[in-house]
Amino acid sequence: MNIRPLHDRVIIRRVEEEKTTASGLIIPDAATEKPLEGVVVATGNGKKSDNGDNIALDVKIDDKVLFAQFAGTEIKVDGETLLVMTESDIVAIIE
Repeated sequence: MNIRPLHDRVIIRRVEEEKTTASGLIIPDAATEKPLEGVVVATGNGKKSDNGDNIALDVKIDDKVLFAQFAGTEIKVDGETLLVMTESDIVAIIE
């Protein structure tokens, strides 16, 4: 991938949810919501403080994260849909 986010932005690849229930029923695409989980694929260098120092991000590449339902902006890179959002749009890191 030839894209690098700036400042405190991160690029996230959504994690696809299961299309079947535990009992084997198939859930149609129209009935599913967009997943709220993803994996960080790229990060910016961090936010600049008022005195010019760089504040490092808490998330790093390959972290699995939770984010708000309508957070970020969808972009297409090499035919894949990714999300660009600020670190503050990320709710939690899944460990």
